Amino acid sequence: MAKISIDLNSGTVAKSEAVIGIDLGTTNSLIATINDADRLPYCITNDSDSIVPSALYFGKDAIHVGKKAIAQLVNEPENTIYSVKRLMGKSYTDLQDLNHNLNYQIIDNQDQLVKVKIANKQYSPIELSSYILKDLKIIAEQKLNNRVNKGVITVPAYFNDSQRQATRDAGKLAGMDVLRIINEPTAASLAYGIGLTGDEGKTVAVYDLGGGTFDISLLYIQNGIFEVLATNGDTYLGGDDFDKAIVDIWSKQYDLKNLTASNRQILRLTAEEAKKALSTTTSFQKVVSIQGTNFTLSIRLEQLNDAIKPLIDKTMQSCQNAIYDAELSVADVQEVILVGGSTRTPLVKSTVEKFFSSAKVNDDLNPDEVVAMGAAIEADILAGNRKDMLLLDVTPLSLGIETLGGLMDVLIPRNNKIPTKLRKEYTTSVDGQINLAINVYQGEREMVTDNRKLGEFILQGIPAMPAGLPKVEMTFMLNADGILQVTAEEKRSGIKQEVQMKPQYGISDEEIKNMLQESITNAQEDMDRRGLAEATTEADQLIYATEKFIRENGELLNQESETVIRQRMDKIKEAIGAKDKNLIVSMTDELNNYSRQFAEKVMDKQINKALKGKKI
Repeated sequence: MAKISIDLNSGTVAKSEAVIGIDLGTTNSLIATINDADRLPYCITNDSDSIVPSALYFGKDAIHVGKKAIAQLVNEPENTIYSVKRLMGKSYTDLQDLNHNLNYQIIDNQDQLVKVKIANKQYSPIELSSYILKDLKIIAEQKLNNRVNKGVITVPAYFNDSQRQATRDAGKLAGMDVLRIINEPTAASLAYGIGLTGDEGKTVAVYDLGGGTFDISLLYIQNGIFEVLATNGDTYLGGDDFDKAIVDIWSKQYDLKNLTASNRQILRLTAEEAKKALSTTTSFQKVVSIQGTNFTLSIRLEQLNDAIKPLIDKTMQSCQNAIYDAELSVADVQEVILVGGSTRTPLVKSTVEKFFSSAKVNDDLNPDEVVAMGAAIEADILAGNRKDMLLLDVTPLSLGIETLGGLMDVLIPRNNKIPTKLRKEYTTSVDGQINLAINVYQGEREMVTDNRKLGEFILQGIPAMPAGLPKVEMTFMLNADGILQVTAEEKRSGIKQEVQMKPQYGISDEEIKNMLQESITNAQEDMDRRGLAEATTEADQLIYATEKFIRENGELLNQESETVIRQRMDKIKEAIGAKDKNLIVSMTDELNNYSRQFAEKVMDKQINKALKGKKI
């Protein structure tokens, strides 16, 4: 039953708060909600346009968002901020390649989240994004004539933990209760509502090429259940790069160098205009004034295609990677959904159609609006208004902890369904250990040194016990937003430590691209390194246990036996020094086999002690 509120003074039924979906895009942002009459999503328009440019202009008296900000790009480029989304969850080092293409100043914040300097003030990307979200919230409230405090915000599927958390924080700063952070391709699939009728399941590819990011998601959709099989993409590839390719053509043609920020913006805006025009025509031409000289800027569709083909090919490689991860073939994909304004580029659509040759390529809905509409549907689900849909998402990279030997022990495998909660039990390796350092990593390599460290904490106050006796249960809980909570508990004592993993900044572009590729390229080497590390760890523990045995039970050994045992321990140490896995295993087995007789004597001794004085 739906909840209603009654104004006790007037006796009238109060209007419930509206819940919205927000597509917080790199280039443009949109708001959507559900029509009460037909329960269908629609985008909220402002000045007859649903698109709000994701730009900010810091004027003398106020901060302007959207079209008013875009209008100042040429006049005051240093005070006009765009592509904020590309800065989310990033450090200064991460943005070295992007920095020279921006007209505003990025500040190195000592490996923390990057900041943007405007006049004499510094702003984080979270703050800047919150201004955009706050403006979207105001637009929604004005158009709906209702309060808007709750919403769902979309992010690229390949956004990491830090970037997702930064987006959520931006929403909170804007005064919103962020119900969920969901992947943009997943939201698009919700907008199309594929699979809601009939029992037959369908495998769908969502190809999302926006202004600044690219994502490919493979989903299995059946009867309202949306299961993400795999995701892939590039956080630095989108329509902005198409614009840059056009600018590079003109810059080379007219030898345009050392341009002012205003002139660079003229070129960029004209390039964007050309790109849009070439979606429906075969040529573009415009006269513009740059540094006091008139230039006729022209480009043909063939030139654009040649310039952007390497970029589109990169997206197809991501598609191939996602198909591999999902253990599918291209022929298994039955439908493709095109999302993002950049998919209007003719070469994009034709390339996608060629790659997914057996699938229907679907662009029936406005590619700019589908993500926002899907977010509105998800918001409606979370508000309790829809019971006919279930959404399952996945984590793009494996999550685990460091174990003895510097090994990566995975608790949540890559492409595992989220939200999820997984547990695993560990113990100590040293007698009397009262503190346990826990290091959390993300990645696909066998050794932690090759993966990305998310954070660390110490489980303190464990009662002193012999090695192997404590039972430390690790719990990884990955919520629906893709944010990781780690809990460690020593089960015998109840000592517990809990931490939410919030990295200082996100994975760099190159790291994202390389992580999966390196895991494949170095698979054999990694397995060899892991095998050596495991053998070495086992051997070290055996030596430790054997030396402890000699100290505590020396009376059970004669001189000859102790000499043999010590000689075999020395051989193990030599094998460890030589890093010979097979020899380590062989020498470890020899010591284990020889010492077994003495372990049996210890057991007999303990049994006799326990039974002394007792009648059977």
